[in-house]
Amino acid sequence: MTGEAKSTAASAKAPAEAADPDAAGRAPTGGGAVPGDWRMTRLLWPFMLASAVGLVPFTIYSTFLVPIARTADGGVAALGQLRGLGGLAALAVGTALAPLIDRVRKEWAAAGGLAVLAVSAALGASGDFLLLAAFCLLVGAGTAVLNPALTAAAADRFDNEAAAGRAATLITATQSLTALFAAPLVALPALLWGWQGDLWAIAAVSSVLALYFLLRGRRHDARVPAEKAGKPGYLESFRLLAAQPGVVPLLLVAMLRTAAFMGYLAYLAAFYDERFGLGPETFAVVWTLSGTSFFLGNLFAGRLLSAEKPRIPGERLMALALLVALSALVGVFFTQSLVLALALTALVGVGHATVAACVTTLLVRRCGPLRGTALSVNAAGMSFGVFLGAGLGGVGLALGGYPGTAAVLGGLTLVALVLARVVDRSAPSARAA
Repeated sequence: MTGEAKSTAASAKAPAEAADPDAAGRAPTGGGAVPGDWRMTRLLWPFMLASAVGLVPFTIYSTFLVPIARTADGGVAALGQLRGLGGLAALAVGTALAPLIDRVRKEWAAAGGLAVLAVSAALGASGDFLLLAAFCLLVGAGTAVLNPALTAAAADRFDNEAAAGRAATLITATQSLTALFAAPLVALPALLWGWQGDLWAIAAVSSVLALYFLLRGRRHDARVPAEKAGKPGYLESFRLLAAQPGVVPLLLVAMLRTAAFMGYLAYLAAFYDERFGLGPETFAVVWTLSGTSFFLGNLFAGRLLSAEKPRIPGERLMALALLVALSALVGVFFTQSLVLALALTALVGVGHATVAACVTTLLVRRCGPLRGTALSVNAAGMSFGVFLGAGLGGVGLALGGYPGTAAVLGGLTLVALVLARVVDRSAPSARAA
């Protein structure tokens, strides 16, 4: 390229970056090409690390619930119920702050969420009952901001929809992998410094990451007041989001899918113990199988959806995965064969992971500049789904045993499948036809 050509290209690039302040921070993807997973990981590793850290505080709490209860002079049941405060806080904060995710630098929102996690971990390390209650509330509130901010920020790093969707699903896949391995990873350091040392370590790591994202946000913040003024208002953001074709049923699919899956997981150990006599030590293998299936399903579904021309549209893949998840979930509770139950357990994980990847990808693609709001509302809806699934699954178990649980959770999945067909009909190609 000649010097004159270089000068022309530079002058053309400067106005574009001035018009779009985030352009300098985005990774070019070469038109419609999607970078490989390793290249994306090199670009997104801070986001992936922060998303992993966000899952660790409650993992520590659940893993060391008995010694924590002993330190706090409280019962295990009472301390266990405090965990529910986090879900309620996530639901309230995630919904209330959803429109604000798109009005501030997403790196700053992530920094705020990490700072809240750091404070909560420091409070929890005290071992005081009231401070542990504050710990649960703050972890729920912090992750309600952190997770959608990280997912949206990762998607914003790329300049086409396929790459943006893949970036978002890499964040969710990281969370799945963390959920699988976090318990043994926090247990090993605890041999040296105890569960309180684990929480202090999380407080330190969260503080460092919060500073990193704060400085990153300041470095790339070149927005002008006119751009901020052009953002929709608080209530207007909800209205615009609801007006996006298929977004409301898509959010309902995510909530119902989460309810069915978390309700299923809540009673899976008891089912394997009663039906096949598997104690907690042996059931750990089943849990690992389920977690690995979910991680792999999320990872490969996200990769499939990131293709320039996917073999199957995300809407169709979501409906197919829900059908597989429905059949496998009901089958698990009725089978008398351990081998078949294990195979169906793996299928349930793969099916739900695929649906989760489809929901994230479709929200990123359909919502554009409102993706932060959409992902935040989605996270809040899934928090509600956790409580809904565990409660309804218990009602089904009380009324009809495990067939009753299968009927209730299968019914939730069936409603999600119907809504997935609504999402499919709202796809751009379907509307054009």
